[in-house]
Amino acid sequence: MATMSTEGPDQRVLLDVLSDLGLVQYYPNKLKLQSLLEVNKNSINEKSVISAEEVPFHYLRKLFKVNAGCRNYTQLFSSHEETDVVFDSLDLDKSMDLYTEDGLSETTVHPLDLIVCLFLCADSFLQQEMALKLSLCQFSVPLLLPHTNNSQCTLMSWALREIVKEWCPHDLCESKGFVEDNIVQAKIPLFSFVRLKNCSLSKSQLLNQILSRGQQNHNMFIHRDMEGGALTRKLSNGLVEVCWFLPCGKENMDTFREPIALANLRGDICESLMQFTFLCEVSNAVFVFFDTVEEKEDTILNALHDAKSKLHFVVNNKGSINEDMMSVKKILQKLDIGKNSIIIKNPTVNTAEFSKRLCETIKTSLRDVKTTTSIANMHTTAGKLGLAVDENKTVDQKKTAEEIMRCIGVPTIPDFKRQQLPLQGEHWKRLSELEKEECRISNFGSDVVEHQKAELQEQKKHIWKLQNKKKTSQGMQDFIATLSTSDKEERHVFLKWMKFQLNTHSRDQLTSLRNKLKEQYQKKNAKLITEFNQALVDSSLGVEHYMREMGLNYEVSVHVDDSTGKMCHLPAIAAEMLLDGYPLELLDGDASNIPEKWVTAVLMELHKKVWGRSRLLVLAVLGVQSTGKSTLLNTMFGVQLAVSSGRCTRGAYMLFLKVGDDAQQELGCDFILLIDTEGLKSPDLAQMEDSYEHDNQLATFVIGLSDVAIINIAMENANEMKDVLQIVVHAFLRMKQIGKRTTCHFVHQNVAEVSAHNKNLTERQHLLDKLNEMTKIAAEMERQPGIHAFTDVHDYDIDNNWNIPGLWYGTPPMAPVNIGYSEAVSDFKKNLLEMVGKDKQFEASTIPELLEWMRCLWKSVKYENFIFSFRNTLVAHAYDNLCKEFLQWEWEMHKEIFSRQTAAELEIVNANNEVGLETWNSLITAKKTELAQEIEIEQKKMKEKLYYGKRDGNVKLIEKYKTDFYNNITSVSNEIRHSVNAKLDRVLDLKIAQKKALDIQQEYRGRIEERVMKLLCDCKDTRLSDDQLREEFHKMWASATINVPALKDEDIPASILTQLRKNFSNRNVNEKLQHIQDLQGFGTGTFKTRHDHVDPHNVTDEDMWTDFQMYTDDIIETETQFVFDQIKSNGDYNDSFSRDLLQRIDKSLNEGYNRHGSNTTFEIDIKLHICGIAAREFLKMQQRFLLKNDPRTQLEKHKNQYLMDFMDLYKQTDHCQRKANDFVQFCIKPAIEDYMNRTLGIDIVDNILTSCESMQFSSRSRFQYNIQKELLLKDDFTAFLKYISQYEMYVKEWIFAHILEKLQDNTLCELKLQNFEVVVNKILKALKRALKKQSDDTESITNLVHEMRLYLIKDITISEEAEKRVLFQIKSPVHSFTQKCIASLKSLKETLHVEFSNTEDIPETLNKLAVKPQDVLFKRVLGCGQQCPFCNISCEAGGKNHKKHYASVHRPQGLGTWRNSMTKELNISLCTNNVQSTRSFMLTEEVVRYRDYSTLFSDWYIPPDPTMEASDYWKFVMVRYNDSFAKEYCAKPAQVPEAWKSITKEQALKGLKDTFNIR
Repeated sequence: MATMSTEGPDQRVLLDVLSDLGLVQYYPNKLKLQSLLEVNKNSINEKSVISAEEVPFHYLRKLFKVNAGCRNYTQLFSSHEETDVVFDSLDLDKSMDLYTEDGLSETTVHPLDLIVCLFLCADSFLQQEMALKLSLCQFSVPLLLPHTNNSQCTLMSWALREIVKEWCPHDLCESKGFVEDNIVQAKIPLFSFVRLKNCSLSKSQLLNQILSRGQQNHNMFIHRDMEGGALTRKLSNGLVEVCWFLPCGKENMDTFREPIALANLRGDICESLMQFTFLCEVSNAVFVFFDTVEEKEDTILNALHDAKSKLHFVVNNKGSINEDMMSVKKILQKLDIGKNSIIIKNPTVNTAEFSKRLCETIKTSLRDVKTTTSIANMHTTAGKLGLAVDENKTVDQKKTAEEIMRCIGVPTIPDFKRQQLPLQGEHWKRLSELEKEECRISNFGSDVVEHQKAELQEQKKHIWKLQNKKKTSQGMQDFIATLSTSDKEERHVFLKWMKFQLNTHSRDQLTSLRNKLKEQYQKKNAKLITEFNQALVDSSLGVEHYMREMGLNYEVSVHVDDSTGKMCHLPAIAAEMLLDGYPLELLDGDASNIPEKWVTAVLMELHKKVWGRSRLLVLAVLGVQSTGKSTLLNTMFGVQLAVSSGRCTRGAYMLFLKVGDDAQQELGCDFILLIDTEGLKSPDLAQMEDSYEHDNQLATFVIGLSDVAIINIAMENANEMKDVLQIVVHAFLRMKQIGKRTTCHFVHQNVAEVSAHNKNLTERQHLLDKLNEMTKIAAEMERQPGIHAFTDVHDYDIDNNWNIPGLWYGTPPMAPVNIGYSEAVSDFKKNLLEMVGKDKQFEASTIPELLEWMRCLWKSVKYENFIFSFRNTLVAHAYDNLCKEFLQWEWEMHKEIFSRQTAAELEIVNANNEVGLETWNSLITAKKTELAQEIEIEQKKMKEKLYYGKRDGNVKLIEKYKTDFYNNITSVSNEIRHSVNAKLDRVLDLKIAQKKALDIQQEYRGRIEERVMKLLCDCKDTRLSDDQLREEFHKMWASATINVPALKDEDIPASILTQLRKNFSNRNVNEKLQHIQDLQGFGTGTFKTRHDHVDPHNVTDEDMWTDFQMYTDDIIETETQFVFDQIKSNGDYNDSFSRDLLQRIDKSLNEGYNRHGSNTTFEIDIKLHICGIAAREFLKMQQRFLLKNDPRTQLEKHKNQYLMDFMDLYKQTDHCQRKANDFVQFCIKPAIEDYMNRTLGIDIVDNILTSCESMQFSSRSRFQYNIQKELLLKDDFTAFLKYISQYEMYVKEWIFAHILEKLQDNTLCELKLQNFEVVVNKILKALKRALKKQSDDTESITNLVHEMRLYLIKDITISEEAEKRVLFQIKSPVHSFTQKCIASLKSLKETLHVEFSNTEDIPETLNKLAVKPQDVLFKRVLGCGQQCPFCNISCEAGGKNHKKHYASVHRPQGLGTWRNSMTKELNISLCTNNVQSTRSFMLTEEVVRYRDYSTLFSDWYIPPDPTMEASDYWKFVMVRYNDSFAKEYCAKPAQVPEAWKSITKEQALKGLKDTFNIR
């Protein structure tokens, strides 16, 4: 038996014990509940206790996991090795001395002292949590808590308030009923057990025997034979513990038929008289244990004469000491105690037999019990005796809660909720239904979708107005006012009282309803069964309903734009509560709706309160109802999510757990967000038609929000497991499609075998087979034919299956929580969090990101077809960022390859004209190979950036798009390769074409130079004037150039006609083309479509003809512009131009065939028309080229130069300056201009992409936003019309105008000067290098220039002919010529600066550039150029080679010429609405449902419109220009809904911003 202290603990002893345990800083009542809930390294990885300071928190952590083995961690022991050494090295007697109590007391503590310390240090909320966990472990809990010496004890009724117990009295066995009650309020007979002095009989052990009869023996009370139980108690004498026996309703298991409470006073009653007196007052019987009675005890017992009817004496007869028994007989005679009140334990009777006798005595006492009291009713007695009552500190909050609840007893709970909580009634549920109806447009049948949507919007507005008119009840006002207090503790106490009282009222009504429901099940009345089931749901009332009402008050104020701001402070209160550990309702389970504005406001307030450090690990649990989901989370994290058979979780709740600083880096988050959900396969919903859909929505929403999803599977029911798996697979399939990565863990409950993990390998494989089977079914339902196995949608690891033993160790309600359950759950938690920490792909979302994801996810969940309705801003943002990066990579690749391509072109241009064509071809082949290799290198770099580049945390959401971008990289590479090869081929073609002219020029240059020298020889002996010299020169020139031949031209129209015939070579139409001799007569007028251009059934009315003509005009205009773009170059015509033109026409015809059904006759006619236009324009192009390169013309340009050479030679004057000027003017300047034309385009694009306007071209979506915003602000119908009907043309003009505006402010001049400086530096550097190799004589100048040209071969091209003409008969020294050239270059810079400053020639400059900025930017923002087949909106998907075309927002089809065939009114329907309706469209003769649009337009992805605002922009445009569009399209104005007419320009702009994710 424990050695008892001679006196109660004093302050010094208490502080010593607290100091040993490291708890001084927490005394008194400073240890907070939140500190125990923090997730840190200690809570994840449990280590052995190595110091006394670690004992309290290790014990608490175990207790919070409901681990009944927590008591085993209160002691510190040496290892076995140390013990062996002790016994080996010391005498046995000395060794044994080490194990005396005095030797252990320094490093160990009595478990009861530890519990007393913790209760003294804990605040009231932690005390409640500790008492609750102790009760779940079936441990005794403190009823009276002792303080230090001379301080009063405290009645712990507040600490015990959380404990709710269930039991089955034997009078309810037949009806299988049960009682559920709060243990403080329940009136249960109390039997107290005390002892006199050092009784050798352990009453705690006897009590454990009594309480465990019929079950496994369980130590509910700590006793001397337990670990640490034999230590000296320093603080816990005077502690009164209480435990309850609760019957399960089975005769063979229940010791007592009714519940009883057993109180145990620790220590001698002589030292705890106040506690003893209290117990005598409140108990139905008091059992006094003693061996003998001495004088002091005699006095105490004599004083209890009035309570003798309650007293039972338990005497331990040791058998050998007669004196002890004589003292006992003496006191019994004095008190006149009957024999029935005396129980003597003889030495021959063992503990088990004696406990049985005690049970019989208690049963006898129970029969005599007339009145019972509850712990709540003990307050008066405690007050009389001077005991403190912890609950007295909460009186004010209790009164407030009672005031709010004062009228709840009069009506039923549903009526009370309608009166006091009106906002969450039918209107709120109706709003939820309306929102779903908006997403289920198919229910509208054939009515006009947009009118129906507008009507729904009006209904919603009307309901919000009705909600706003409802007055906040006085009770709700008091609730909000109390929560608004600045004192957190008062707020928490108030919420506790609200919870206790609400739960009490709910329990009462739910019990009554269950009994009535049971009766109806027996009568099999289906109607009443349904009614009572609904009544059970409606009769649930808790704090969560008041919090929901508070949230709806805020939601209403936001919707009606309440200017008073009375509710604006509510989110901050709720955010504080979340941080303090209170759950917040995320999904209203009664209305199946989310108060989005409320949840958003609360979480954003929380985000502010934590200074933006809100990275979240979202963890959720899913499973069948009542299979222990909430219990699992409670055990894992020590929280207190609601678990009760009376009121299961409805909807979804979220709970924030702070992650400690020591674990934040490891886990990569600041908080763990737990989501507890209502159970799947709920009996309440089982009879509803849409119960499966409800479960699917819930699972999709919860798994979609989660980073980690725990699938809780109870192994008893295979059918339910199958249903749950099917629901879960649906959810994961949907997440796969939208790019959400959620880790999944399967928890198998009630699997008890030690070797279950290994034995169940077959079962786990069977589970995977089931998952694969379910995946195939789900993939068919979701129309995802490419998915065949669960591993196709989830990175499933067969070891991510966890076996958890059953929760209870025995039969409830007396069974403790199974230690194996707690340990298995703890191990699961540890492994789960370790896997999160090691997961390199895990990126925690911040609160704003979570909210955005939640908003889009919830909207999509409400659609029938989730996958095709999901649209998320985070995904859009991540996709847009990747598009921006991709465009930047693409541009960098273009620049790099263009730089190398330019060098290759210059090498080809500068190649020796004297070599043969074969050498040039070899050079071309080599350069193509080099560039192909460079393209491969750049392509590899891009792919590495795509897969390994660092991007924002949401890049995981767009994993599914990477394949598209990967393909785009290949496509871009192939496109560049094709462009490079074509360009090099054209350079060679141009060189070959120019060689003919150069050969003629070279031949006649030689003749002219011979004639000049002959004329000089003839005139050198005569003295002639300048006029005479000129006259002689002109005669010579005329004679020398009289027979210069002209270049031959090509029959361009005939060549194009030949290409056209080749285009039709595999078709039976050449006979028709053979009759056409030339193209001169084609393309001269307006092209008009005819009936023979389509099959008779394809175009059936005037509207279709109008549409067909517009389509035709668009092709002609687009391809004519292509021709104009080609002829802007200075080159000659090439057959590749006409081939490219015909390919473009083929592409346009193929794209429009499905819609218009044109035939071969139309194809021939439109190609002839366009080729006729092209023939004339290409002919002009050739004529310009021939004129520019005409040998006679070129020779005439240099006539004056030869004249000056002739005169200088005749006069023998110094011509060094003139020659240097001519060299710069005729050789260097053209080379500089050519260099600038090659490089300036790149620099202009770079300047635009790096300037403040760069965002406009950063991505296609950003470009669309800017151009549409400008259209809106410009308010010009003509601009809108051109944008819609001639999109490419409008965009090209817009970009060109933007570039012109950008270059007006001296930017072009600066860029030209920069390029000039670069090329001049290159020239000077080459000149200096060449100069080092030359001597200072006249013959070296030619060598100097030749060397300089070699150094510049990859940078510029200097005309060899011009060089030879300029250096003809030069007589100057090298250094002098060099200096004069440098001086001339400086003069050239000044001249060009003036030219560069001229802004009038910007368009001409742009058209001369090799890389035209307008074309680069156009390709950058155009993408693939495809348009929606219904509304003509342009595709915004990244790159050109993507699987599906898509647009962020579609517009009313009437804007794209579609109209009602009957009324001729413009069509107002949106593609995004039509694809989810039952409507159809007619294409040629075929009628097709919009839902099946992909059967005809398989390359387009048109998701259902998930918002009402997204299309506001085009709705506004439709209303604004309705009449104008109707007039333009020869139709009647559309009948637009009234709601559209109320859309303002500001709302349209907001809708545009929302569409393109502009912040």
